[in-house]
Amino acid sequence: MELTREQGLALLRTYNQEPFHLRHAFTVEAVMDWYARTLGYAEEAPFWAMAGLLHDIDFERWPEEHCVKAPALLEEAGASPALIHAVVCHGWGMTGAQVKPEYEMERVLFACDELTGLIGAAALMRPSKSVQDMELSSLKKKFKDKKFAAGCSRDVIRQGAELLGWELDTLLDRTLQAMKAGEAAIEAQCAAL
Repeated sequence: MELTREQGLALLRTYNQEPFHLRHAFTVEAVMDWYARTLGYAEEAPFWAMAGLLHDIDFERWPEEHCVKAPALLEEAGASPALIHAVVCHGWGMTGAQVKPEYEMERVLFACDELTGLIGAAALMRPSKSVQDMELSSLKKKFKDKKFAAGCSRDVIRQGAELLGWELDTLLDRTLQAMKAGEAAIEAQCAAL
């Protein structure tokens, strides 16, 4: 039995209060849900979304122990071993938890986590403050500008595309489409905080 959305949200809010971190959790949740449905895993979409929602469960309070503290928090809440593995492996190569993404869902989470941050930052620079009018070409320019959103690792994004066997442009375009599809729901959740 996996956590319900309500349980997952309550767990997230237990350890995360910063609006920035909550927005990121809602964004990755929506993107993962979109990917599940787009890649033919619609039946697993709630699981993919939950992994997105809870992937940074420990980051706000324990940034130095990111992906190391998470297993205990998730296990205590009743999360499945599969969900715990997915959450931990999104930090592969970046945190103390050296668990490589094995399944397509885990690879998607690894690939899109940093990228959603880059796309979100690029949206804030637009007059509309939205991804709705963002083109792939402008996203690619922001990606190439190493000074822009410097905290979003381009190497991790490229490595994620490689893990998935996708061209970088495919990952950029699909994740941008996912954020466009989820933007209204993400904004509504953030407004309700």
